[in-house]
Amino acid sequence: MNNILLNRKAHFNYLIGDIYSAGIVLNGNEVKSIRNGMLNFNDSYCLIINNEIWVKGLYISENKFGINQDPVRDRKLLLKKKEITKIQSTLKEKGFTLVPIKVFFNDKNIVKIEIGIGKGKKEYDKRETIKKRDSEREVRKLVTT
Repeated sequence: MNNILLNRKAHFNYLIGDIYSAGIVLNGNEVKSIRNGMLNFNDSYCLIINNEIWVKGLYISENKFGINQDPVRDRKLLLKKKEITKIQSTLKEKGFTLVPIKVFFNDKNIVKIEIGIGKGKKEYDKRETIKKRDSEREVRKLVTT
């Protein structure tokens, strides 16, 4: 069972370069909420604080059962030191940011989050993406009919 929850705006707003898969510190109720698809990426981003990577603004809805915590609390990501230093060196360049791309369950049913180093797109790049997506949709429509 591979539940995958995507941040659709990540690839629209950013040109994603390097992608890293990280563990995320959660409690049991949050895992149940993610399994049910009750997760929202709106306004979520990642920061490096004291050589640790934190995801901020990731909304995980409260579960009906059990003890719930703040749904928008900061959550720590689990990466190796070598990966964190590589990410830090890349982020020092102007215009780069760390963006959560997707949340998924791995083979052992552990929640993982994919983060990518992205560079913000300009408005004309976004328009080009829309044109490309629309033309691909038209081609698929013609091929299927």
